[in-house]
Amino acid sequence: MVGCGAGHRVAIAEAEEVRLVSEAAAPAPAWRNSRCFACGSENPRGLRLHFTAGNDTAAARWVASSDLESFRGVVHGGLVATVLDEAMSQAAATSGSQALTCELRVRLRRPVAAGEDLEVRGWVVERRKRRILTEAALSGRDGERAHAWATFLEL
Repeated sequence: MVGCGAGHRVAIAEAEEVRLVSEAAAPAPAWRNSRCFACGSENPRGLRLHFTAGNDTAAARWVASSDLESFRGVVHGGLVATVLDEAMSQAAATSGSQALTCELRVRLRRPVAAGEDLEVRGWVVERRKRRILTEAALSGRDGERAHAWATFLEL
């Protein structure tokens, strides 16, 4: 068990050693999962977000389908939090390291509508030893819909 602060604990299995080849031809790290709910291309029920990432930032477009609604026309807040968490995770991973979310805070500013074209952006605010502090924003044409702050623990 490794502590994440604030009483949070994360169980960590033995991590595989990740060896990156040159930046240009680097295959996906062994810990990347093509069945990830948020970004996996092989998960038939997943969100299949495709991120562009580099230099401690990550961004993706997202159009939520109506089957992700809670109230009619409003996307479930838990899924909004998932998208924000994934953006921050992708930004944290730009250094080539694997990290787990150990604390997540989300502010839902305005409802997210199904079918709306949105952009999610995540960025690293600070790296402190094994802790990575991040933020993310989900925005539509008329401004920010949700904002998140997270602490990740590097394995």
